Amino acid sequence: MQAVNTLNLEELIKALEPVMRRIIREELDVIATKQGSSFHIAPDSDLHRDMLELQERKESGTLNFLSHKEIWGE
Repeated sequence: MQAVNTLNLEELIKALEPVMRRIIREELDVIATKQGSSFHIAPDSDLHRDMLELQERKESGTLNFLSHKEIWGE
């Protein structure tokens, strides 16, 4: 008999979040490495929209930063 594991949406998000963070970190590292000390992000890109959202959250005081250990478990 095979055991079936089911995840609700919250559990799925918790499971995927570390993977997504790692992918984003690796992609940003690739961009920064290719472009040197500065690079251009296209205004119509998802990354640009995300960066604007982060700026707005910082300015409104709703941005929380996590430690490296909290994010990566290292």
